[in-house]
Amino acid sequence: MAVAVIEPVRRSFALLEALSRRRTSTLAVLTNETGLPRPTVVRLLQTLIALGYAARVSREQGYRLTDRVLGLSESIRYVDHLVDAAMPHMRRFTEEHGWPLYLATLGHGAITIRHSTAPDSPMAFEGAGLNLRRPVLISALGRAWLAFCPEEERRAILRDVGRLTRRQEAALDVVLERVRRDGVAFTEPPRPTRLHGMAVAIRRGARVLGSLSMRFPRSAMTEQIAGQRFGKRLGLLAQAIASDVARSPPS
Repeated sequence: MAVAVIEPVRRSFALLEALSRRRTSTLAVLTNETGLPRPTVVRLLQTLIALGYAARVSREQGYRLTDRVLGLSESIRYVDHLVDAAMPHMRRFTEEHGWPLYLATLGHGAITIRHSTAPDSPMAFEGAGLNLRRPVLISALGRAWLAFCPEEERRAILRDVGRLTRRQEAALDVVLERVRRDGVAFTEPPRPTRLHGMAVAIRRGARVLGSLSMRFPRSAMTEQIAGQRFGKRLGLLAQAIASDVARSPPS
């Protein structure tokens, strides 16, 4: 089903994009690049100026964006910072143990893969999956996040996922309690799959920064063996990543 586009919003973003292409832009340039009527561009500019996202430089130079626009990319910059902190730790793990690792963050009701060592792993059976979205409730990455995030955040995530029955909620509570006890979460797909996943949460205080998973064939080892061999190692890896994130905040 086609989604209705709200025209004033589309026009506003068209103007923001035009402003972002150069240091300053005149009214004539903005009108030409957006294809919007001049009076519309003027009204939108006045609104952006009133909100603090744009400023008038001079009659000759026109308008520019302000640094307030950078706040709109705060979450993206933080993800980049998390990936930068995690990459060397993940690479060393894969070099030492062979298994591919996946780093993910949560947003809009799904877990999204941000980095993977699969391309460097001799035991990877799938691609890096960058920007691939995985279900929260059945993926190891999502379960690790749900188990250790604050209660208020967990409730908000579950609202985004969709309404659960009481039976489903009770079953999920049992799973998350087990994850908290063991420190690791496992994938539980709706049907049998060849590959399995084990994940831990990357935490700083009460906040979950991300999830880290190791993927392996089910024929290679059971959940119990995977947890015994690599659960503690993944946990220490997550701690090291969290420490590096704390030491070097995003600029």
